[in-house]
Amino acid sequence: MTHARRTFLKTAPAAIAGAWLGGGVPSASREPASGAVLQPTPAAASQKRNPIGVSTYSFGTYRGRRRLDEIEILDIAADMGFNGVELLQNQMRDQSPAKLQRIKTHAHSVGLALMGFSTHQDFVSGDPAERQRNVDLTIGQVETAARLGIPTIRINTGRWNTIRSFNDLMANKGIEPVTEGHTEEEGFRWVIEAIEKVLPAAERHGVILGLENHWGLARTAAGLLRIVETIDSPWLQITFDTGNFFDQRVEQLKMMAASKVPIVLVQAKTYFGGGTWYTLDIDYAEIAAILRADGYRGWISLEFEGREDAATGVPKSLELLRKHF
Repeated sequence: MTHARRTFLKTAPAAIAGAWLGGGVPSASREPASGAVLQPTPAAASQKRNPIGVSTYSFGTYRGRRRLDEIEILDIAADMGFNGVELLQNQMRDQSPAKLQRIKTHAHSVGLALMGFSTHQDFVSGDPAERQRNVDLTIGQVETAARLGIPTIRINTGRWNTIRSFNDLMANKGIEPVTEGHTEEEGFRWVIEAIEKVLPAAERHGVILGLENHWGLARTAAGLLRIVETIDSPWLQITFDTGNFFDQRVEQLKMMAASKVPIVLVQAKTYFGGGTWYTLDIDYAEIAAILRADGYRGWISLEFEGREDAATGVPKSLELLRKHF
């Protein structure tokens, strides 16, 4: 991918979003002379703030309640001052067309963008039928995102599942043995082939797949980049999660930011009250600097993983992210 193509992929969505928000349309008082072209000043460009959304995942402990409905979360997020909401697909109890339309119209009515759809799939299986089942599942998730007007979905590679308990997996820093009789090379081939089968649907519906550094074969930056750079499609980009690396976290985040493949969404973890599985000391001034150096102007999506009640932990997190982004 050329530098020009990568730059276009990174800046075009932000430019479109800016126009949609009204910031990209000059007022009559600033209309340029005939034939002149308005150019943003370097100072103005440097002051562009990232829009900040929140994942529905963040509200598991809101006032002691669990599994708030998406409509409730939209109201809470709007009241807290977020710009958008990312939906966690596996927590949605109703995905009927009527409910999806209600979510979409309610988001519009409270002034929020639906800016991400976090999905789960597992392509790491020696059974071709199981991989195809997950391909079909992901195509269905792409179609759901399109019905909601969401431009990107988070996808996973899946994992070997040789450590069944997620708590045990986290205790082992996300590392698990390869399934007996198979190799990691096979795993990468399965994942690449499966994602390539989903790409035509992504292009047809205008929904970018964002592969996240989320355990499995994308547990490391090297593993994630091997997949996205091998496929090399504008319909497969990177979902950049700030909290899913245990070792050399900053170095690995820099590797992802430096890739020829663009970042389509940033998921920002916070841990007020201590983390559910682990607590990381994330320096968001440093993360913001990495993303600015990369030219990232897109969405920041909060994933609050702290034990503090979300009613207080989420607003604290928004304040932290606003300070740096």
